[in-house]
Amino acid sequence: MKTTQESIFSSKTLSYFLQLTETMNYTQAAQILGITQPALTQQIKKLERTVGAPLFYSVGKKLRLSEAGLTMLRTTREIYELLNEATDEIQQSSSASTGEINIGILASIETKVLEAFTVDLYKQNPDLTVTFHMLTRKEIWENLENNRIDLAIMYLPDASIKNWQPYDSKKIMADDLMFVHHEESLSNRKYVRFKDTVNTPWVIYPQGYFLNATLHEAFKNQMVDFPKIAGRFTLPGQVLHFAIDTKTNTALPLSYLDGIDSKVLEASQTWYTELEPKVQFDLSFVYRKNKDEIPRIDYFLEEFDKYLADEDYLTRLRKLTNSK
Repeated sequence: MKTTQESIFSSKTLSYFLQLTETMNYTQAAQILGITQPALTQQIKKLERTVGAPLFYSVGKKLRLSEAGLTMLRTTREIYELLNEATDEIQQSSSASTGEINIGILASIETKVLEAFTVDLYKQNPDLTVTFHMLTRKEIWENLENNRIDLAIMYLPDASIKNWQPYDSKKIMADDLMFVHHEESLSNRKYVRFKDTVNTPWVIYPQGYFLNATLHEAFKNQMVDFPKIAGRFTLPGQVLHFAIDTKTNTALPLSYLDGIDSKVLEASQTWYTELEPKVQFDLSFVYRKNKDEIPRIDYFLEEFDKYLADEDYLTRLRKLTNSK
């Protein structure tokens, strides 16, 4: 039978504590955890009684970590880090063609090529299971930290993470954000300035998404007011379809637009033009250090490289897009 102290220091209790330190808000943390606020409060109070000191204190309506809370946070992270390292070390002796790979994908990223690759991978390795998780940027970092995903696919640079020390990244490809519009007079231009993009409403990604934040930062840097928003969608296909049907403007990654049949865009009088100044980023794999030493992770990354190199990336993307 478990003692009271053992149950209080359970993985569940510590995960509740970590989630509260992420949001610093009992209501938000409880919603994310899927429990009631009183239940979360009760667990935190039990934890405080066990360590013999308050872990949080309030300044007005804002929650802050006490000195004891900071110590508890540091120690809890060290515990999880040791467990993650132990798990990775054990898995490094596993087979490259068996097991499960969990991949967190930024929800705004086009996944057709990755989907096609995993189909081929499964045909060659039926005992290797790949699971996709479409996540927000915040969810990706949380899942990486808690070792719930092995690989993340996301855009970089990402200013939301301050400590890169536990992580490595592997570039998949460079990408540019292109201005999508319906003005034929702009279609022959090499580039278009931000101030010339605001006469028509825009459709963009939801607030909190990387490309949304990137666009807002770019407009801010050019001292141009952000255009009126006509709609927000998660997937690039949704954004483009709305832009075509409503004749609104948007901005989408070149890697996605290059996969669209040019005849489809021309028929709808839709064009895309480079922004000035350029908005550039890298599509990359991100993972905890030493994850690529696990045989199945190393195998996945190597096979994906081969898959992209076997036939030009854009050729693959166009074939997949045109077949839908």
